[in-house]
Amino acid sequence: MTYPADWAVDDEFSNVTQLQSLRGMVDLLPQALQRWQAVESVARTHFQRSGFGEIRTPVMEPTDLFCRGIGEATDVVGKEMYTFNDRGDRSCTLRPEGTASVVRAALQHGLLSQGPQKLWYAGPMFRYERPQAGRQRQFHQIGVEWLGAASARADVEVIALAWDFLASLGVGGLELELNSLGSTADRCAYRIALVAWLEQRSNLLDEDSRARLNTNPLRILDSKNKATQALLDGAPTLANSLAPESRERFEVVQQGLASLGIPFRLNPRLVRGLDYYCHTAFEITSDQLGAQATVCGGGRYNGLIGQLGGPDTPAVGWALGIERLLLVVEAAAKADPDGDAARLTAVVPPNAYLVNRGEQAETAALILARSLRCAGLVIELDNSGASFSKQFKRADRCGARWALVLGDEEIEKGEVRIKPLSEESDDLFLGLHDLSGLLAKLTAM
Repeated sequence: MTYPADWAVDDEFSNVTQLQSLRGMVDLLPQALQRWQAVESVARTHFQRSGFGEIRTPVMEPTDLFCRGIGEATDVVGKEMYTFNDRGDRSCTLRPEGTASVVRAALQHGLLSQGPQKLWYAGPMFRYERPQAGRQRQFHQIGVEWLGAASARADVEVIALAWDFLASLGVGGLELELNSLGSTADRCAYRIALVAWLEQRSNLLDEDSRARLNTNPLRILDSKNKATQALLDGAPTLANSLAPESRERFEVVQQGLASLGIPFRLNPRLVRGLDYYCHTAFEITSDQLGAQATVCGGGRYNGLIGQLGGPDTPAVGWALGIERLLLVVEAAAKADPDGDAARLTAVVPPNAYLVNRGEQAETAALILARSLRCAGLVIELDNSGASFSKQFKRADRCGARWALVLGDEEIEKGEVRIKPLSEESDDLFLGLHDLSGLLAKLTAM
């Protein structure tokens, strides 16, 4: 075997330079992935009940899709995208969010000609940001998009979908923040008023906010700088710029949420980070991590489909980060060991660990493991050939309730020994080919 010249290799292969993943690109190991898949399974069931079908789009898209869809003045497009030219000299981007890709796919395949589309997705996204807990440079989203949904009631239904999904995961301490961004005309009027007010106080703004003043001033409302936040307490609000029609629509959304018993708090600074939002905008936070942390956000985006070359089509949706969500779910599990979150994140042990040693026993163990797996059980088969004592130690560590033991003695008698691992009781013996008896014992409570 040969190695690259820059790899240092000794005779025992112990000093080979170790390759590591790129910063912000995290491996999903089996135990973590089990919890991950459990959350996705709940999502799939939850969305199907509401008539949402799954869609999967490529991780790489034409750069122009996001420039036109998200907005070139946004931080996402201006600072955070992974963009490069491929071998055909085409500008390509690893998708930084899911909505634009879903809309592109719907237009490309003529889905909108079939009527409103209720779609959901899950998959990796990419942004060049400072890695932190719950947010890496490759991160994962679950999201829903309802294309062709015009009514305020659709906003309510989509928000309720997110709220109920989080509740079904056992996430507590939920709070819904709500705002209306109004129509395009409303935001234009507000932008003028806000910029005029901020320009008089530009010397008091932080550096990032001053840079946004002439490019994306509404994003200043979402500043995390404490001095800027304090300054904004006296700024004009978007609510004061809403036309009567926008105000009425927002009232319908609030009434709908109240009728469902979903509590909410109005947040006049909530603007969301992407340019395509209008009217209803929302975020759901949880205090499960000790401080209020956003776990889900979204809203209405009536102009996006038109921006991407399709007909003017109303739409509403949301997305959440799976990494952040799992942190919240795991915190909820610790807070309530008997709750839904704990059951969801619990590592499911195998039904049995198959201890075996000896040529005939190893063959019989392979056959038995296959038969039990085909019958629906999870069987861990020890292939080490190690001593029984070492195999039993592994059996204890795996968390299985039973060890199935096959050795020369068991083979001679044509039976399998069933050894309890989690309780004090005598070993049992069943015929090696008594599959129904084994199934009954291994699945008994």
